[in-house]
Amino acid sequence: MAESSVNQFEPLLEDAIVYRAILRKQWIDEDTGRVKADAYFLRANEYGLSVNLASVCSPEQCAGLFRKCYGVASLEVGRVREIGLDVEQDSTNHANIIRLPYREDNLAEAERLAGLLAKRSRIVWKPE
Repeated sequence: MAESSVNQFEPLLEDAIVYRAILRKQWIDEDTGRVKADAYFLRANEYGLSVNLASVCSPEQCAGLFRKCYGVASLEVGRVREIGLDVEQDSTNHANIIRLPYREDNLAEAERLAGLLAKRSRIVWKPE
């Protein structure tokens, strides 16, 4: 998907909340219960990091979209923008965190930004 594609959605508000599904057990630090930076690395086939909009999807509904989900982390859009990234809505309930570098292209910057995203996120749902 080209970044110049015309987006039919208005930019998200600074205080909008998005959810990142934690799809791997190792993405959560067992000692602290916090999200690790691993949850915020862009994979080679991705345009951006997949997130769901809290305004139309509860944490439980977000988790239910996946076969196995170990938790759901929330992030405020304004806090994502503070570090030079953005959140671009692409459907009624979905968006992507964009402008992240791939690890293969710039490992240091990918690690720095993933760490900053992890620090700004908090777990809002975990399975029983």
